[in-house]
Amino acid sequence: MRSAFFGRSRARRVTTCTALALSAGMLLASPAVAEPTPRPVPERAPADISAVPKLVLPAPAGTARTAAATAALAPRFDVTGDGQTDLIHRTRNGFTAVAPSSGGTAVEFTTVGSYLDLDLIPLGDQNRTGKPEVLSLSANGALRLYAEASTSTGTLKWTGYGWNIYNKVFSPGDVDGDGRADVMARQFNGELYFYRSTGSVTAPLAGRVRVGPGWGAYDQLVGLGDSDGDGRGDLLARTPSGQVYFYGSTGNSRAPFKPRKALATGWQVYNQIIAADDLNFDGDADLYARDLSGALWVYHGRGNGTFTSRTRAGSNWNVVDQFAGAGTIPSAGKTLFIARDKAGTLFWYRGLNNGKLPAREQVSDTGGWAGSTNLTLAYALDGGVLPDLLQVYGGHLWNRDKDLGGGWQVYNGLVGPGDLSGDGKADLLARDTNGVLYLYRGNGAGTGFASRIRVGDGWSAYNRILGAGDHTGDGRADVLARDRSGTLWLYKGTGDATKPFAARKSLGGGWGTYTKLVAPGDLSGDGRADLLGVNAAGDLYRYLGTSTGSAITPRVKIGYGYQTYSALY
Repeated sequence: MRSAFFGRSRARRVTTCTALALSAGMLLASPAVAEPTPRPVPERAPADISAVPKLVLPAPAGTARTAAATAALAPRFDVTGDGQTDLIHRTRNGFTAVAPSSGGTAVEFTTVGSYLDLDLIPLGDQNRTGKPEVLSLSANGALRLYAEASTSTGTLKWTGYGWNIYNKVFSPGDVDGDGRADVMARQFNGELYFYRSTGSVTAPLAGRVRVGPGWGAYDQLVGLGDSDGDGRGDLLARTPSGQVYFYGSTGNSRAPFKPRKALATGWQVYNQIIAADDLNFDGDADLYARDLSGALWVYHGRGNGTFTSRTRAGSNWNVVDQFAGAGTIPSAGKTLFIARDKAGTLFWYRGLNNGKLPAREQVSDTGGWAGSTNLTLAYALDGGVLPDLLQVYGGHLWNRDKDLGGGWQVYNGLVGPGDLSGDGKADLLARDTNGVLYLYRGNGAGTGFASRIRVGDGWSAYNRILGAGDHTGDGRADVLARDRSGTLWLYKGTGDATKPFAARKSLGGGWGTYTKLVAPGDLSGDGRADLLGVNAAGDLYRYLGTSTGSAITPRVKIGYGYQTYSALY
């Protein structure tokens, strides 16, 4: 199944503008009209992959990598053969692409067997063939190794399942000193685990070793490679407040890192910090960092775990959703919202990974949704990058032209916040007229749900229930609810289908000032879910996710004129 408004298939990827159409729920819910299936609406074609900007790197210190530098820090994803790591990443339209370090045009990178590469972990040459390996992590917890990568693909050699028990998987490089890049993984409770690389592409990782707790304090964990000159992989960690720490390696797999050293403050200005390996051929690990404007910056390592002042490496990098080797908890499933005007026309506002919104785009026939009710824009139910537009019509739930079954007329509210059950598949919440809340576990294809699970009572107290992803920065989907007094409550996700929420937490009062609230997903490119509110004057305010208990930042006005809309989804 294809996500609504997208239509991309991993089996046949479209990289040029194509005239396509899709169905997205019953378009006209008038008592006088009875249509057996939804009416088609125009689809927005995915952007061309050439929209990815070119790298603009400072000139390296030398024209060739020295023998000493090669021994100290080999690139982990050099597929162009120039001795520098090329930038593999996932774009906003869901493609995986490689931006050459030389500044050439980006090329699509195909990963057979993976519908969408949620995160990517470059490993370097694990099996000594001269070509690098890379791991791809899927939302459902499948970790795949692609061997002997080129600019366009790698050979699938291994798949491991169950990695959705972690909220971050990354590689610091060679931690134990055997010459191969190892893997670290952090559980949702903050415990960190070490996986030693075996060198075999068909059985690449040894059994895990527990490192210890407390790593949930960081919103970004970046595997640097060797940054202090001892030949072992190191780690950079950032707190939500922007404090950056350096962890040097010990070479001991059970206690792999030395005590942390504070490096800098103010790094909260970056939505992704990315391992770059050695960009200037001096043998020391470097960094990329992307700010909210989309500018990409380079920090060169000094060889002692510290970095030089930053140098600009280009603009417009907000077209990237997730960089390989980035420290963020990755997300995919909703980065937009839909607005319906009073005439019944649908428009979408798609996020730009910079916290701002572009001009609206019309995505339906003019007046095509007049009179429609019971619409929900759910976090992608098929594991794609764009959400699914659902509607209850005649008691049946429709997703595009798919009838998901009857009996849905008993509910007065539907919410699709993402994966609440911990299986990597997006779910749906439904509230009945008695205020009972039920969880429907998605099947990962957007074509059906498991039997409902009763998960709460008293939800009639809320006049708005919404959510689209992770507001708290732990990698789990959360839900927000506003009561009739104007207090906004946070229900933090647990990953347990039978008890999907922790005890609610107040985010403060005064939210009754907004006539409309909408959860657009991640607008700022940091993997955290954001929130938008419209007041009676039609002014649009943005609240970004923080990865802290407070959940959202102070508001910023980013638009006006939204009183023209009757609803936001």
